[in-house]
Amino acid sequence: MRRVNEAIREVLSDATNKGLKDPRVGFVTVTEVDTSPDLRHATVFVSVLGTPEERAASLEGLQSAHGYLQRRVGSELRLKRTPALDFAHDDTALRAARLNALIDEEGHS
Repeated sequence: MRRVNEAIREVLSDATNKGLKDPRVGFVTVTEVDTSPDLRHATVFVSVLGTPEERAASLEGLQSAHGYLQRRVGSELRLKRTPALDFAHDDTALRAARLNALIDEEGHS
């Protein structure tokens, strides 16, 4: 499953950076893909730079382009079935920045 997730992540990274024309989709990084064992569903975690409104708009744009993105996955990978894509915001970078700020603050007191 790890290879499948990584292959899907690579295809989607390429597709979002080069193939999407939707102006709502800003600077998006596909950070992780979690595919169900039966290959029916895949949760695609993305990191989006910008305000909360820009992040929401990017997720809407990705969700509306899911048909195009699913076709890209289907045509570039030889899988038994192409999973239905669901996009979710990955807030790991925000949480890490918040933790670093707290640690720095604690170190200076």
